[in-house]
Amino acid sequence: MENQSAVETTVPGPASAGQPPFSTEWRRLRPVEALCHVTGAVLVGSGLFHLVVLAVDGGSWEGPVSWRKPVTFGFSFGLTLATVTWVSSYIRLGNRVRAVLLGLLAADCVLEVGGITLQAWRGVPSHFNMETPFDTAVSMSLAVGGGLLVGILATLAIASFTWRPQGPAGMALALRAGWAILLVGLLSGMAMIARGVYLTRTGHQSAGYRSTASLKPLHGVSLHAILVLPALARLLARTSWSARTRRSVVRAAAGCCAALVVAALAWAVADARSTKPLGHSSIHVTMDIYTFVRSTPSVPPSSTSAML
Repeated sequence: MENQSAVETTVPGPASAGQPPFSTEWRRLRPVEALCHVTGAVLVGSGLFHLVVLAVDGGSWEGPVSWRKPVTFGFSFGLTLATVTWVSSYIRLGNRVRAVLLGLLAADCVLEVGGITLQAWRGVPSHFNMETPFDTAVSMSLAVGGGLLVGILATLAIASFTWRPQGPAGMALALRAGWAILLVGLLSGMAMIARGVYLTRTGHQSAGYRSTASLKPLHGVSLHAILVLPALARLLARTSWSARTRRSVVRAAAGCCAALVVAALAWAVADARSTKPLGHSSIHVTMDIYTFVRSTPSVPPSSTSAML
């Protein structure tokens, strides 16, 4: 059970001295925080714009070449950037370290959404695309950006578990649960990239595109608990409920988020067992990836240009 801490604001009600109006909080933002929030808004705007493009231009929502990708990635990266910028203010970090991490995160989000959007307008896949030197450069830059994203977010997650986060009652639990669930999303994303790159590099590009399908629900539902749970704790701080009640509500919400993640994971395992791309089970694919990494690849990049 989460213990009440001196760093938590336990005075109830909207007039609590620890809970200034949102307009006041905006004016208190440091330059890097304001930049990250504006960048996040631009990325969400890009997602909205490409949703209109999809409606006008038409096309499939599925497949590696679709307007879906700039839509979903614009929304997801924009919300993630704004969320992490906000919740990092509750984590005990030096101002300089926090500014560096947020600046790198903003640049990385722009890189990821920009690369995906560029390839969507070119009409080619953004991930696992090794058809030309340029496509390979874009695909690998997205993979490197994904690794940087994992490093930044993992650093913030570790900090939140190392030092108790500040904030109103329930915020520490909300942040730690949100970060833990987010790490599940990051790990599933890394698994998707590793499996897709492996299959593409060994001459199975179409299978590489299909291989990520089973993990997409798990990846999606686990990314935004870091927004939902702290936002809930923040809103509850403006009610007249007791600190104990607010912590109980946050705890129940965290349990619901965890249950969704477990359900998505169970679905991913069941789906992977039923499909078995290329006749391999998930365990066999993992062993193949390990062998592939340990050895020097002798198979040239696939020249297949299958577009699902």
